[in-house]
Amino acid sequence: MVLEHVFPEDWLKSKGRYAFILGVIYSVIGILIASVLFPGDPALVAVAFTSLLLLPELYKIFDIQLRRQRIEQQTYLRSLWRDDVEVVRIYVFLFLGILLVYSLGTILLPSLQTNTLFREQLEIRFGQGFAGSAVATFSSDLFFSLLSNNFMVLVACFVLALLTGDGAILLITWNASVWGTIFGLTAKNAALFAGQSPFFFFAMIMLIVFPHMIIEGLSYFLAAISGSIISKDVLLEEFASSRFFEVFTFNLYLFLFALFFLLMGALVETFVLDNIEIYQKIIQMSFLATGG
Repeated sequence: MVLEHVFPEDWLKSKGRYAFILGVIYSVIGILIASVLFPGDPALVAVAFTSLLLLPELYKIFDIQLRRQRIEQQTYLRSLWRDDVEVVRIYVFLFLGILLVYSLGTILLPSLQTNTLFREQLEIRFGQGFAGSAVATFSSDLFFSLLSNNFMVLVACFVLALLTGDGAILLITWNASVWGTIFGLTAKNAALFAGQSPFFFFAMIMLIVFPHMIIEGLSYFLAAISGSIISKDVLLEEFASSRFFEVFTFNLYLFLFALFFLLMGALVETFVLDNIEIYQKIIQMSFLATGG
Protein backbone atom coordinates (compact mmCIF):
# COMPACT_ATOMS: atom_id res chain seq x y z
CA MET A 1 0.00 0.00 0.00
CA VAL A 2 1.44 3.39 -1.06
CA LEU A 3 0.17 5.38 1.93
CA GLU A 4 1.79 2.91 4.30
CA HIS A 5 5.22 3.97 3.04
CA VAL A 6 4.58 7.72 3.20
CA PHE A 7 5.27 7.75 6.94
CA PRO A 8 8.44 6.46 8.67
CA GLU A 9 8.44 2.78 9.58
CA ASP A 10 8.49 3.35 13.34
CA TRP A 11 6.39 6.53 13.34
CA LEU A 12 3.55 5.20 15.49
CA LYS A 13 5.79 3.08 17.68
CA SER A 14 7.96 6.03 18.68
CA LYS A 15 5.27 8.72 18.91
CA GLY A 16 1.76 7.46 19.60
CA ARG A 17 0.30 10.94 19.27
CA TYR A 18 1.07 10.86 15.54
CA ALA A 19 -1.79 8.38 15.36
CA PHE A 20 -4.11 11.37 15.69
CA ILE A 21 -2.81 12.69 12.36
CA LEU A 22 -3.23 9.28 10.75
CA GLY A 23 -6.77 9.05 12.11
CA VAL A 24 -7.62 12.40 10.56
CA ILE A 25 -5.94 11.72 7.20
CA TYR A 26 -7.19 8.17 6.71
CA SER A 27 -10.76 8.94 7.76
CA VAL A 28 -10.91 11.87 5.33
CA ILE A 29 -9.55 9.65 2.55
CA GLY A 30 -12.00 6.88 3.48
CA ILE A 31 -14.96 9.27 3.33
CA LEU A 32 -13.85 10.74 0.00
CA ILE A 33 -13.32 7.32 -1.61
CA ALA A 34 -16.65 6.02 -0.34
CA SER A 35 -18.55 9.12 -1.48
CA VAL A 36 -17.09 8.77 -4.99
CA LEU A 37 -17.44 5.02 -5.42
CA PHE A 38 -20.68 4.54 -3.45
CA PRO A 39 -22.50 7.90 -3.55
CA GLY A 40 -25.87 6.34 -2.70
CA ASP A 41 -24.83 4.93 0.69
CA PRO A 42 -21.19 5.69 1.58
CA ALA A 43 -21.47 5.59 5.39
CA LEU A 44 -20.41 2.01 6.14
CA VAL A 45 -18.05 1.87 3.17
CA ALA A 46 -16.17 4.92 4.49
CA VAL A 47 -15.65 3.16 7.82
CA ALA A 48 -14.45 0.03 6.02
CA PHE A 49 -11.98 1.97 3.85
CA THR A 50 -10.63 3.85 6.87
CA SER A 51 -10.11 0.57 8.71
CA LEU A 52 -8.34 -0.97 5.71
CA LEU A 53 -6.00 2.01 5.51
CA LEU A 54 -5.16 1.68 9.21
CA LEU A 55 -4.55 -2.07 9.15
CA PRO A 56 -0.97 -1.93 7.75
CA GLU A 57 0.01 0.39 10.60
CA LEU A 58 -1.47 -2.02 13.13
CA TYR A 59 0.37 -4.94 11.48
CA LYS A 60 3.61 -3.11 12.27
CA ILE A 61 2.62 -2.67 15.90
CA PHE A 62 1.68 -6.33 16.39
CA ASP A 63 4.71 -7.58 14.48
CA ILE A 64 4.78 -11.30 15.21
CA GLN A 65 8.48 -11.64 14.35
CA LEU A 66 9.44 -8.94 16.84
CA ARG A 67 7.42 -10.67 19.54
CA ARG A 68 9.09 -13.97 18.73
CA GLN A 69 12.48 -12.33 19.27
CA ARG A 70 11.37 -11.02 22.66
CA ILE A 71 10.28 -14.47 23.69
CA GLU A 72 13.69 -15.84 22.76
CA GLN A 73 15.40 -13.00 24.68
CA GLN A 74 13.36 -13.77 27.83
CA THR A 75 12.09 -10.18 28.02
CA TYR A 76 8.66 -10.99 26.80
CA LEU A 77 6.13 -10.01 29.48
CA ARG A 78 7.87 -6.86 30.68
CA SER A 79 8.25 -5.61 27.12
CA LEU A 80 4.69 -6.57 26.31
CA TRP A 81 3.30 -4.52 29.18
CA ARG A 82 5.35 -1.52 28.11
CA ASP A 83 4.41 -1.89 24.44
CA ASP A 84 0.72 -2.34 25.17
CA VAL A 85 0.60 0.94 27.07
CA GLU A 86 1.89 2.56 23.90
CA VAL A 87 -0.63 0.64 21.79
CA VAL A 88 -3.44 1.98 23.98
CA ARG A 89 -2.15 5.50 23.37
CA ILE A 90 -2.13 4.82 19.64
CA TYR A 91 -5.72 3.58 19.72
CA VAL A 92 -6.79 6.63 21.75
CA PHE A 93 -5.25 9.09 19.30
CA LEU A 94 -6.56 7.20 16.26
CA PHE A 95 -10.01 7.24 17.83
CA LEU A 96 -9.88 10.97 18.56
CA GLY A 97 -8.65 11.79 15.06
CA ILE A 98 -11.49 9.86 13.43
CA LEU A 99 -14.04 11.30 15.84
CA LEU A 100 -12.90 14.85 15.07
CA VAL A 101 -13.24 14.37 11.31
CA TYR A 102 -16.79 13.03 11.61
CA SER A 103 -17.76 15.75 14.09
CA LEU A 104 -16.46 18.58 11.91
CA GLY A 105 -17.92 16.97 8.81
CA THR A 106 -21.35 16.84 10.43
CA ILE A 107 -21.10 20.43 11.64
CA LEU A 108 -19.72 21.99 8.45
CA LEU A 109 -21.47 20.07 5.68
CA PRO A 110 -25.04 20.88 4.61
CA SER A 111 -27.70 18.77 6.31
CA LEU A 112 -28.69 17.00 3.10
CA GLN A 113 -25.11 15.91 2.43
CA THR A 114 -24.64 14.91 6.07
CA ASN A 115 -27.75 12.74 5.98
CA THR A 116 -26.30 10.87 2.99
CA LEU A 117 -22.66 10.60 4.04
CA PHE A 118 -23.37 9.62 7.64
CA ARG A 119 -26.79 8.00 7.36
CA GLU A 120 -25.89 4.77 9.18
CA GLN A 121 -24.20 6.67 12.01
CA LEU A 122 -27.18 9.00 12.45
CA GLU A 123 -29.56 6.07 12.81
CA ILE A 124 -27.75 5.11 16.04
CA ARG A 125 -29.10 8.32 17.56
CA PHE A 126 -32.57 6.85 17.44
CA GLY A 127 -31.60 3.50 18.91
CA GLN A 128 -30.96 1.62 15.67
CA GLY A 129 -27.71 -0.24 14.94
CA PHE A 130 -24.75 -1.41 17.00
CA ALA A 131 -22.36 0.92 18.79
CA GLY A 132 -21.29 2.19 22.17
CA SER A 133 -23.69 4.78 23.51
CA ALA A 134 -23.11 8.42 22.60
CA VAL A 135 -26.44 10.01 23.53
CA ALA A 136 -28.91 8.11 25.69
CA THR A 137 -32.37 8.77 27.01
CA PHE A 138 -32.83 9.33 30.75
CA SER A 139 -34.39 6.44 32.63
CA SER A 140 -34.18 4.66 35.98
CA ASP A 141 -32.38 1.66 34.52
CA LEU A 142 -29.98 3.79 32.51
CA PHE A 143 -26.84 2.29 34.07
CA PHE A 144 -27.73 -1.31 33.23
CA SER A 145 -28.86 -0.31 29.75
CA LEU A 146 -25.53 1.41 29.08
CA LEU A 147 -23.53 -1.41 30.64
CA SER A 148 -25.24 -4.18 28.66
CA ASN A 149 -24.97 -2.31 25.36
CA ASN A 150 -21.32 -1.41 25.88
CA PHE A 151 -20.51 -4.94 27.04
CA MET A 152 -21.74 -6.28 23.70
CA VAL A 153 -19.41 -3.89 21.89
CA LEU A 154 -16.50 -4.96 24.12
CA VAL A 155 -17.13 -8.64 23.44
CA ALA A 156 -17.39 -7.95 19.71
CA CYS A 157 -14.03 -6.12 19.78
CA PHE A 158 -12.42 -9.03 21.60
CA VAL A 159 -13.87 -11.69 19.30
CA LEU A 160 -12.99 -9.80 16.10
CA ALA A 161 -9.42 -9.29 17.31
CA LEU A 162 -9.20 -12.94 18.37
CA LEU A 163 -10.41 -14.23 14.99
CA THR A 164 -8.61 -11.78 12.72
CA GLY A 165 -5.73 -10.34 14.75
CA ASP A 166 -6.47 -6.67 14.02
CA GLY A 167 -10.10 -6.77 12.93
CA ALA A 168 -11.32 -4.88 16.00
CA ILE A 169 -10.14 -1.66 14.33
CA LEU A 170 -13.34 -1.86 12.26
CA LEU A 171 -15.53 -1.60 15.37
CA ILE A 172 -13.28 1.04 16.93
CA THR A 173 -13.47 3.12 13.76
CA TRP A 174 -17.21 2.58 13.62
CA ASN A 175 -17.68 3.77 17.21
CA ALA A 176 -15.49 6.84 16.61
CA SER A 177 -17.55 7.70 13.52
CA VAL A 178 -20.83 7.22 15.39
CA TRP A 179 -19.83 9.30 18.40
CA GLY A 180 -18.28 12.00 16.22
CA THR A 181 -21.36 12.24 14.00
CA ILE A 182 -23.81 12.31 16.89
CA PHE A 183 -21.84 14.83 18.93
CA GLY A 184 -21.47 17.01 15.84
CA LEU A 185 -25.16 16.77 14.98
CA THR A 186 -26.20 17.47 18.58
CA ALA A 187 -24.01 20.60 18.63
CA LYS A 188 -25.23 21.70 15.20
CA ASN A 189 -28.91 21.34 16.04
CA ALA A 190 -28.56 22.90 19.50
CA ALA A 191 -26.80 25.88 17.92
CA LEU A 192 -29.59 26.18 15.36
CA PHE A 193 -32.19 26.23 18.14
CA ALA A 194 -30.26 28.69 20.33
CA GLY A 195 -28.88 30.87 17.53
CA GLN A 196 -25.28 30.38 18.64
CA SER A 197 -22.11 28.88 17.20
CA PRO A 198 -22.14 25.08 16.81
CA PHE A 199 -18.47 25.01 17.79
CA PHE A 200 -19.36 26.47 21.18
CA PHE A 201 -21.84 23.65 21.80
CA PHE A 202 -19.41 21.06 20.43
CA ALA A 203 -16.72 22.28 22.84
CA MET A 204 -19.21 22.09 25.71
CA ILE A 205 -20.26 18.56 24.73
CA MET A 206 -16.67 17.36 24.50
CA LEU A 207 -15.76 18.84 27.89
CA ILE A 208 -18.69 17.01 29.45
CA VAL A 209 -18.44 13.64 27.70
CA PHE A 210 -14.67 13.33 27.35
CA PRO A 211 -14.04 11.51 30.67
CA HIS A 212 -16.58 8.73 30.21
CA MET A 213 -15.93 8.56 26.46
CA ILE A 214 -12.23 7.85 27.00
CA ILE A 215 -12.89 5.43 29.87
CA GLU A 216 -15.36 3.50 27.72
CA GLY A 217 -12.98 3.63 24.78
CA LEU A 218 -10.18 2.21 26.92
CA SER A 219 -12.30 -0.85 27.64
CA TYR A 220 -12.71 -1.49 23.91
CA PHE A 221 -9.01 -0.89 23.20
CA LEU A 222 -7.87 -3.27 25.94
CA ALA A 223 -10.30 -5.94 24.74
CA ALA A 224 -8.97 -5.51 21.20
CA ILE A 225 -5.34 -5.74 22.36
CA SER A 226 -6.11 -8.82 24.45
CA GLY A 227 -7.73 -10.56 21.49
CA SER A 228 -4.86 -9.59 19.19
CA ILE A 229 -2.23 -10.93 21.60
CA ILE A 230 -4.07 -14.21 22.01
CA SER A 231 -4.50 -14.47 18.25
CA LYS A 232 -0.80 -13.96 17.54
CA ASP A 233 1.29 -14.57 20.64
CA VAL A 234 -0.34 -17.68 22.06
CA LEU A 235 0.36 -19.42 18.76
CA LEU A 236 4.08 -18.93 19.45
CA GLU A 237 3.93 -20.88 22.69
CA GLU A 238 3.99 -24.59 23.33
CA PHE A 239 0.56 -25.60 24.59
CA ALA A 240 0.36 -25.99 28.40
CA SER A 241 3.94 -24.76 28.85
CA SER A 242 4.79 -22.33 31.65
CA ARG A 243 5.12 -19.45 29.19
CA PHE A 244 1.79 -20.40 27.59
CA PHE A 245 0.12 -19.90 30.97
CA GLU A 246 2.03 -16.65 31.48
CA VAL A 247 0.65 -15.31 28.21
CA PHE A 248 -2.82 -16.56 29.09
CA THR A 249 -2.65 -14.87 32.51
CA PHE A 250 -1.40 -11.64 30.94
CA ASN A 251 -4.39 -11.57 28.59
CA LEU A 252 -6.76 -12.42 31.41
CA TYR A 253 -5.50 -9.35 33.26
CA LEU A 254 -5.96 -7.22 30.16
CA PHE A 255 -9.53 -8.42 29.72
CA LEU A 256 -10.30 -7.85 33.42
CA PHE A 257 -8.97 -4.31 33.10
CA ALA A 258 -11.21 -3.88 30.06
CA LEU A 259 -14.23 -4.97 32.11
CA PHE A 260 -13.22 -2.63 34.93
CA PHE A 261 -13.02 0.35 32.58
CA LEU A 262 -16.33 -0.67 31.03
CA LEU A 263 -17.99 -0.61 34.45
CA MET A 264 -16.39 2.72 35.37
CA GLY A 265 -17.39 4.23 32.03
CA ALA A 266 -21.03 3.24 32.54
CA LEU A 267 -21.00 4.67 36.06
CA VAL A 268 -19.52 7.99 34.97
CA GLU A 269 -21.82 8.25 31.95
CA THR A 270 -24.88 7.53 34.10
CA PHE A 271 -23.82 10.27 36.51
CA VAL A 272 -23.30 12.72 33.64
CA LEU A 273 -26.63 11.97 31.98
CA ASP A 274 -28.55 12.13 35.26
CA ASN A 275 -26.83 15.11 36.90
CA ILE A 276 -25.22 17.46 34.37
CA GLU A 277 -28.16 19.70 33.52
CA ILE A 278 -26.39 21.68 30.81
CA TYR A 279 -25.79 18.47 28.86
CA GLN A 280 -29.44 17.53 29.21
CA LYS A 281 -30.43 20.98 27.93
CA ILE A 282 -28.10 20.71 24.92
CA ILE A 283 -29.61 17.34 23.99
CA GLN A 284 -33.14 18.69 24.46
CA MET A 285 -32.40 21.74 22.30
CA SER A 286 -30.96 19.47 19.65
CA PHE A 287 -34.12 17.38 19.48
CA LEU A 288 -36.39 20.44 19.64
CA ALA A 289 -34.56 21.98 16.67
CA THR A 290 -35.60 19.04 14.51
CA GLY A 291 -39.03 18.61 16.07
CA GLY A 292 -37.86 15.37 17.78
